[in-house]
Amino acid sequence: MLYESVIGLEIHIQLNTKSKMFCSCSNDIWKKPPNSLVCPTCLGLPGALPVPNKEAIKKVQLLGLALNCTLNKNSHFARKNYFYPDLPKGYQITQFSDALCEKGRLETSFGEVAIRRIHLEEDTGKSMYTKDETLLDFNKSGVPLAELVTEPNITSAAQAVEFCKKIRELARLLGVSNADMEKGNIRLELNISLRKEGEKALPNYRVEIKNINSFKFLKNAVAYETKRQEELLKAGKEVLQETRGWSESGKKTVSQRKKEMENDYRYFPEPDIPPLEFDEKYVGMLKQELSQVLFYKDKNISEASFEKSKITKEKITYSMNDENELSKLVKEVIAENPAPVSDYRMGKENALQFLIGCVMKKTKGQSNPKMVLDIIKSLLE
Repeated sequence: MLYESVIGLEIHIQLNTKSKMFCSCSNDIWKKPPNSLVCPTCLGLPGALPVPNKEAIKKVQLLGLALNCTLNKNSHFARKNYFYPDLPKGYQITQFSDALCEKGRLETSFGEVAIRRIHLEEDTGKSMYTKDETLLDFNKSGVPLAELVTEPNITSAAQAVEFCKKIRELARLLGVSNADMEKGNIRLELNISLRKEGEKALPNYRVEIKNINSFKFLKNAVAYETKRQEELLKAGKEVLQETRGWSESGKKTVSQRKKEMENDYRYFPEPDIPPLEFDEKYVGMLKQELSQVLFYKDKNISEASFEKSKITKEKITYSMNDENELSKLVKEVIAENPAPVSDYRMGKENALQFLIGCVMKKTKGQSNPKMVLDIIKSLLE
């Protein structure tokens, strides 16, 4: 009997805002001394109140638009209740229903992947283990985290890896995250189950695999877990619904705990944060900003696809705001794009935004747009 994989992904993306999600602590936590970037809010102390980070909300919405999501005009934060040593409040501020972004899609060479939602939440702290004790570092607690959840319509490890790589490239292109996996900016969770080949219904179980921090590990985890579940099913045994971790040293998944269900988390609206409301003017502004980064001409964002963005693969090794280096890049962009240059010289101002977007792509969104604009104008005029 042949089986096929049913795969869903949860991609956690740390946003590169200046401050944390609900407080003013610095978000630049990489290699900082343990517990040096904390305050009563991100430590979950009694009486401390959260204030949402406006820039984090905007970054998630831009990512959602680029992935053809619908932006909810009304959204809210919720409390997800569970106990873990590095979750000081005993609950996480996240989103459940009415997430910021819903029902997106991204094309891969294996077919389209449907995106259920992209929501915004706070990250937890970090547990470090020694032989005799567990040490807690709360610098990461409260870091803004976008969580992208796909539908379970991924069918292979190759498709899962391609999808994740495209999401990483898009996050860098838009400037919403540094997306360095070695720094934990992107973390992957895999949900996988098997069904008989040709069946359409979803299996009555799923296994979640955590601790995946590289594309290689993702590929290996899918391969191992597919084989493990297939052996159980062929032997007439039940595959438990559980959470497992990926052990790279053992090249296998390891059982961690029984998989929680949504009602175990006892979600309810966060009482300390009012509901979020967004009008058409605000959404239009986001679409315009996205179009300036990704696309040439005034296109409806729903017609756009990620493949049109021509992502650069070059490693940026120069100062992003060095005028001489930026001038070299602008000259490259002008040489590579004669049609928009001609359009601009014929009076079509929109062409400028396209050229700026090309330069921003090459610098992965880290150069100063005003400086780029001034250089383009000086070279073309």
